[in-house]
Amino acid sequence: MPRGDKSRYTDKQKRQAVHIEKGYEKRGMGENEAERRAWATVNKMTGGGKKSGSGVGKKVNKAPAKKGGKLGGKAAAARPKAA
Repeated sequence: MPRGDKSRYTDKQKRQAVHIEKGYEKRGMGENEAERRAWATVNKMTGGGKKSGSGVGKKVNKAPAKKGGKLGGKAAAARPKAA
């Protein structure tokens, strides 16, 4: 399987990657970087491609998908509202 081939991913994993990618693009990230990060997130959550015996049935770790919103905004929250 050549590098970057997505044939071992399930339809659900592909849908997740598209959804995550749209979220990154909405936040102002470039297309290529958004796609790269989206697939990295799907890999972190599911452990890579799941088709034909490669860990099908293992639990999905949802933490990587949830951590993005918590990290930012601390500096803006610390500033007074007038600033």
